[in-house]
Amino acid sequence: MAGVCTPTLYAALAETQETAIVALPTVSVTASRVANIEPADAFATLVTALRFDPLVDAQVRGAGGAQADICLRGGVFENTGFSIGGLAFYAAQTGHYAAELPVAPAMLGIPETRLGAAAARTGWNATAGNIAYEWLPIADGASTSAGLGGHNLFTAEAHAGAVSKEKFFARTIALDIAVAQSSSDGYFGAQQRIAADGTPYPDGASVPFSDHAFQRYNVRLQLRDATSQTDIFATHQRKNFAWPNLYAKARPSPLWREEREDVETSFHGFSHRQETNTTGDWVRAGVFFSEIKDRYTIPVITGYSAQHKTRVSGGALDGRQTFFANAAGRRTELHYRFGIVADNIESTALIYGRYSSRTHFYAGIYADQTLPISEKNAFTVTAGLFYDDFNRGSGTVSPLAGVAWHSAATDSWLRRVKLDYSETTQLPSYTVLNSAPNGLFGGNPDLGRSRSHNVELGVDLATPTAGGWRLSPTVFFRRDDALVDWVFAYASGERRSARAVDIDTLGVELVARRSWKHIDLTLGYAWMHRNDNYTSEVTGSFYAMNFASHRLTAATVIRLGFGLEARCDNEFRIQEKNALRGGTNKPFFTTISIVWRVPHFTGLSISAQVDNLWDVRYEEVPLVPGTPRSWSIRASYQW
Repeated sequence: MAGVCTPTLYAALAETQETAIVALPTVSVTASRVANIEPADAFATLVTALRFDPLVDAQVRGAGGAQADICLRGGVFENTGFSIGGLAFYAAQTGHYAAELPVAPAMLGIPETRLGAAAARTGWNATAGNIAYEWLPIADGASTSAGLGGHNLFTAEAHAGAVSKEKFFARTIALDIAVAQSSSDGYFGAQQRIAADGTPYPDGASVPFSDHAFQRYNVRLQLRDATSQTDIFATHQRKNFAWPNLYAKARPSPLWREEREDVETSFHGFSHRQETNTTGDWVRAGVFFSEIKDRYTIPVITGYSAQHKTRVSGGALDGRQTFFANAAGRRTELHYRFGIVADNIESTALIYGRYSSRTHFYAGIYADQTLPISEKNAFTVTAGLFYDDFNRGSGTVSPLAGVAWHSAATDSWLRRVKLDYSETTQLPSYTVLNSAPNGLFGGNPDLGRSRSHNVELGVDLATPTAGGWRLSPTVFFRRDDALVDWVFAYASGERRSARAVDIDTLGVELVARRSWKHIDLTLGYAWMHRNDNYTSEVTGSFYAMNFASHRLTAATVIRLGFGLEARCDNEFRIQEKNALRGGTNKPFFTTISIVWRVPHFTGLSISAQVDNLWDVRYEEVPLVPGTPRSWSIRASYQW
């Protein structure tokens, strides 16, 4: 039953961010840098699995990651790209929907967070980095889970996979299906009352307008043999939720007002990967279609309502070919990729720009030259170019270069040292380009392509003895030219506006991991400093200057025996001061769960989880109330 597991068990078995498979008697799963993958207040999503990742800043609004901006290295939500099987999931309307990937985590491997040159080589239309997923092989088996929690929470999931014993042109045929649903009345007090004029609810322990109802449906057909895998997939997700001050509040207003979104996301397509020889070369191709339908309303006071429908389609081809390889380890690898992406939008509000459709073209080619310098040590020199163009403007070329020393010696701490330089570019979303200049969200149709310049020095360290520490420190510097941010000035009342800014970011990241017989530990630390050129009339930045100058994470898994396991994620951050943020800028979060694999009932497990154990009220996005403490109890069974 390898490869099939419930979200609860998936969370219970995750250990470290590796691409290897963790082999168990009945289950195989990949591993993560976090201890708890699912939240206490909804079903597991790709966003909830990133909440405590030391390399990812997930800025969440609402229950179960109802809306979440995924930020990398101080970049804004627009600057992070996502892909599955080499196909970009692209939210043309706004990067707020970039993480709305409607796929069950049980179908995918653990995400690979790509930064610096690695992001430039594989990403598109994202300047801070990208997060890539691959489809897992399908195996026979099924799982189901259900949970109850505070505020009338009910959540349930099911996942089933079947592999045909008959083969089709010497390839195995498999099918898997996943469904999930979650609902809650929200974080209300016992006698919640909200006046018609939006008077704040007096009980600070409650969050008015915080209900949710989510559904997700996935189906996938897979053909596999020893050297290839084809995945044909159809996915759909609907999220109807409310959260006070979700996007539009301004600090002069004391009101707690309802903002509601009804977001439907579909993502369909196929991808095929073929190994072309025995030396690891490969080629991959695919096509996709996605649609995001959104209705966003502010019922109280304003009566504001906007509806959007965004469609994106495209295709991609990438691969690797090795030349001039010899037994001594000398070789030349050529990596290539091509793609086309077309998008269009229909909207009742985003009608003030120059266009509502566009077509993008991109191509990249990169060469890695490996030169052995001893039996166990080698240098790799990298150079490449990426071309990005679209039919509404001019194209651009972005260079990439790097050098790395790597060692296969296990009797030394030092395993790799790399130095890279890369550039990436990005076009603004339709919300930026087509919003009314003087509306609730002030757009700017004249904003153009932004460019990022990134320099990175990274080191990989590991203890000479097996099972010891593994450390990955990195120092980086990124310059963002004409990055799009949303800013607020008191003189403009409640209107925020988009503008292009230049920002320099200097940062340090460190991930350290170790496993003992009964304990797994993953530690993370990030330090960042940013300089900006904002003009004096700007009171605060919602996104570009919403970052942690210091952030520490700790994920611990303790195997207690008798089928019991304790899992704990912690995050402490010192957030850069922001004139728009109320409350603390030094929050400390803890999520803890206990998982019990019931003896003598193979496949049955029961878990209890508490998120935000200390009930910290922290505005992850300025002006937006944080999510209170939540709890749930779940049971899962797999066979």
